[in-house]
Amino acid sequence: MPEYSAPLDDIRFALEGLVDLDGLTKLAPYTEVDADSVFGVLEEFGRLMADVWAPTNQVGDEQTTRLEDGEVVVPDGFVAAYEAYAEAGWGAVPFDPAYGGGGFPWAVGIAMQEMLNSANMALAMAPLLTQGAIDALLHHGSEEQREVYLKKMVSGEWTGSMNLTEPDAGSDVGALRTKAVRQDDGSYRITGSKIFITWGEHPFTDNIVHLVLARTPDAPAGTKGISCFIVPKYLVGDDGTLGERNDVTVTSLEHKMGIRASATCSLSFGDAGEGAVGFLIGEENAGMRYMFTMMNNARLGVGVEGLGLAERSYQQAVAYAKERKQGFAPGAARGEKSFIVDHPDVRRMLLTMRSTTEAMRALCYLVAEKIDVAKHAADEAVRAEAQEQVDLLIPLAKSWCTDEAERVTSIGIQVHGGMGFIEETGAAQHYRDAKITQIYEGTNGIQAMDLVGRKMPMRAGGVFTDQIARMRSTVADIEGVAELADVHDELARAIDVAESVGQQLMTEGLADPVVALSVASPFQRLLSLTVAGWLMARQAQLAAQRLAAGDGDADFLTQKLVTARFFARNVLPEVHGLAAPASSGKDDLLAATF
Repeated sequence: MPEYSAPLDDIRFALEGLVDLDGLTKLAPYTEVDADSVFGVLEEFGRLMADVWAPTNQVGDEQTTRLEDGEVVVPDGFVAAYEAYAEAGWGAVPFDPAYGGGGFPWAVGIAMQEMLNSANMALAMAPLLTQGAIDALLHHGSEEQREVYLKKMVSGEWTGSMNLTEPDAGSDVGALRTKAVRQDDGSYRITGSKIFITWGEHPFTDNIVHLVLARTPDAPAGTKGISCFIVPKYLVGDDGTLGERNDVTVTSLEHKMGIRASATCSLSFGDAGEGAVGFLIGEENAGMRYMFTMMNNARLGVGVEGLGLAERSYQQAVAYAKERKQGFAPGAARGEKSFIVDHPDVRRMLLTMRSTTEAMRALCYLVAEKIDVAKHAADEAVRAEAQEQVDLLIPLAKSWCTDEAERVTSIGIQVHGGMGFIEETGAAQHYRDAKITQIYEGTNGIQAMDLVGRKMPMRAGGVFTDQIARMRSTVADIEGVAELADVHDELARAIDVAESVGQQLMTEGLADPVVALSVASPFQRLLSLTVAGWLMARQAQLAAQRLAAGDGDADFLTQKLVTARFFARNVLPEVHGLAAPASSGKDDLLAATF
């Protein structure tokens, strides 16, 4: 299988043009950072991903992880790859220097996440789940807890895991049964079981910091009675040294469709007796509120997983199409057969993959930029506007990027033809790995419910209309530019549809929420495609401007223009077919019997 090459030119184009990287480096926490340092970091990181991580991807899929005598055994090369990542301090790049971080914008961290997931998504989930745990402790941990755990987690010396799901409490987290009983010394004893715990056990580090949701004895029912606890694999002494092993055991590993090299554990707390030792984060009964502060970053991270897989699949499909010969392309002389990259339908598939992947990158990076601005802009109104944009776009970034990852990786198999159905090519792995991204961190149906139930009504629909206005502003900016005429027209028509259907949904959904929920998923896709079309229009505008000014590599910029025009002509028009299902109401759904 052809290996991965970090798409540094594409990443730079997105960060410099579609994202205001220069503006980010002027925010208070990032004034020591400049574009040269950002791209120096990304170049070095891309080299590690290509040379060390990417070769382990297919090996991991073939060997998988396994449980032997209660210990997780990982595929060949995984420990060395993780150690190379941690020893160089790569996980620290987007975190606070006060805890050993590099102090770079979150948008830079998201670009690194893309490369991590392209190189080896199964392994990437170890540091990425750690980032989620770090985020929780930064926001809600006590100063003592941050001092004990954060520096080791930021450095990669320890990892973190998130323990939410139980056998009878998946998306319905409020149904969880794990118990936490307070002790005289202020600690808690945790008893219960958790499932689907990513990298809940592994040989990469000396300690794993489990964040565990549980109930105290007198807690209210449902999500209002959930608290969050630190339950380390090894207890930590006052001097920072590791003490005795906590009562946390791995009972099994899941055998999965994809990300088969990732250790997805069932964990049991307290099997040996009194319970595992845990330490409350913040206040009792505030666990779900704490989890929601991490939700935007976590859901964006899953969207970036989709992006990373799409990019890897696209690279492999292009490599195969340029080496596989079959048939005779139109206009080819009879004799030696043509490379399949010369066949129009293969070119259509490849350009669909490329344009969709570039739109996914633009969307994810934009959301990451706005997360930075929402946290650190000096002006309160600017922060508020950025946060509103994040809130509206997060369900789109998570759902559309993962839905499209499934489609792009499926096309990647198709480009390989029959060989794509053979596991040794590695094409099918990307498709299998992509499927989970649509499911976890809130299924894409849950994202749609969030969009129509919480996000569209924000500020009485004002956040949605502000986004429509942003997109119409781009339409106005490119009006009259000859090479962007089709981009202009298609985007204008798509925005009309999105605005009309969105207003109808808000009107009818306010009167009857079941109507809104019944059309939530098709509307989510319709709006996502429109936003993606807007971002690709901005890409086309930027490429055309740079070409006219002679600013940059002409061939690269020409391809950016070609890709954006293709998206406008071939992908964006899907919004028109979604208008009817996004307006279809509830009657047929309620009338159906199953």
